[in-house]
Amino acid sequence: MPTTTVVRCDRGVTDLTAEERRVLYALGCGLRDSEIADVLALPEGAVAERLGQVLGKLGLRDRAAAIVHAFDCGLVVPGQGPRGPVAGSTAGHGPGTAPGARLEVSLLGPLHTMLAGRPVDVGPVRQQAVLAALALCRNRSVSRRQLLESVWGRQMPDGNVVPVYVYRLRKVLRLGERPDSVIRRDRYGYGLVQGVAEVDALRMEELVVRAGEAERAGDLLEAVRLGARALELFRGEPLAGLPGPFAEAERLRLAQRRVALAQRKADWELRLGRRMEAISGLSALALEEPLNESVAATLMSALRCDGRRAEALAVFERTARSLTDDLGVAPGEVLLRARRAALRGEDVDTGRPGRAGAA
Repeated sequence: MPTTTVVRCDRGVTDLTAEERRVLYALGCGLRDSEIADVLALPEGAVAERLGQVLGKLGLRDRAAAIVHAFDCGLVVPGQGPRGPVAGSTAGHGPGTAPGARLEVSLLGPLHTMLAGRPVDVGPVRQQAVLAALALCRNRSVSRRQLLESVWGRQMPDGNVVPVYVYRLRKVLRLGERPDSVIRRDRYGYGLVQGVAEVDALRMEELVVRAGEAERAGDLLEAVRLGARALELFRGEPLAGLPGPFAEAERLRLAQRRVALAQRKADWELRLGRRMEAISGLSALALEEPLNESVAATLMSALRCDGRRAEALAVFERTARSLTDDLGVAPGEVLLRARRAALRGEDVDTGRPGRAGAA
C-alpha cells in the first residue's frame, strides 16, 4: 500500500468538500461513474471531475488508490457495507461532522438531504422548512409554537400540522426501526437527535471559527485554506425557496455571512501578497453584490495596492451609478473614502470586518 495513502488519510478527507466525500464514499462502495451520477444526482461528466479533484487533494494516483483510501479512513467498512459519508480522520471527525453521522442536510443553497449516502425527498416546501428549522437549532428543542411561527408566521394554520409534518419527516428519514432515530421529541418540543446529522451551515460556521483562530495564531495560509473550504459549501442562495420568517431571516444572515467571509479571505490574501487571487475573488463578489459599498471599497483598495488606480476609480463609478439608478442614493462615506484614497494613493478603512473577530 502506498505510504502517502495512509499518511495523508488524517488530513486529506477533511480537506474534501461534502460532495467530493460523497463521491469517494460511493467509489469505495464499488459504484461505477454512471451509478454514482444516478445516486448523487450529478451529470456523469461532473463525477469524473469530482473524482479528479479527490485524487489531486489526497495525492492519490488513480481510482484503485482512492478505493483503498476510503477503506483506510473508515469511510467504508469491509463486510459491513458503507457507513455513510463522514468527514473525519482515522479516529476523529471533521468540523461540523457528528460521530456516526448518517444524515446530511445542505442548506447553503436549495435544501438537499442525503440519508446513508442517498438523496431523500423530504416533501413539500413547508415540510422542508420545518426540517431546516430543526437542523439549524443544533442541540436544542424547538417547540410546536415556535415551528408554527417560524414556518407560517402570522398565517398559522389550525390543527396538528406540525406533528403531521414531523411524523412524515420521521418516516422518510428513519434509520433502522426506531421512528425517533433522527427526530426526537421531549417536553420542550422537537429536535434532531444529537450526533446523527451533518449540517453544512453549521460546518461552515465551525470552519470560520477555525479560520479566525488561525489568523490570530499568525497562520494566514491556514486561514485562507479554511476560509476557502467554508466558501465552497455555498451552492447558491441559502435556503432557496423555503417559506416563512425563519427561513427568510436565515437566508439574509447566511448571505451576509458569505459576503463578509469572502472579504475577510481577500484581506488575508492581500496580507500574504496574493493580490491577483484577492482581486479575482473580490471582482466576482462585486458583480454579485453591485450595491454593496464595502465590497466595492475593498476591491478598490486591492486594485490601488496593485498599482491599478484607473480600474479602482472605474469600480467607484460603476458602483455609484448602480446606487443612483437602483436605490436613488449617493455613495456613502466608505466608498467616498476609497475614491479619495485611490486618487491620492493612500490606504483606507473599507468598513470590512475587523481582523480580530470572525467574519
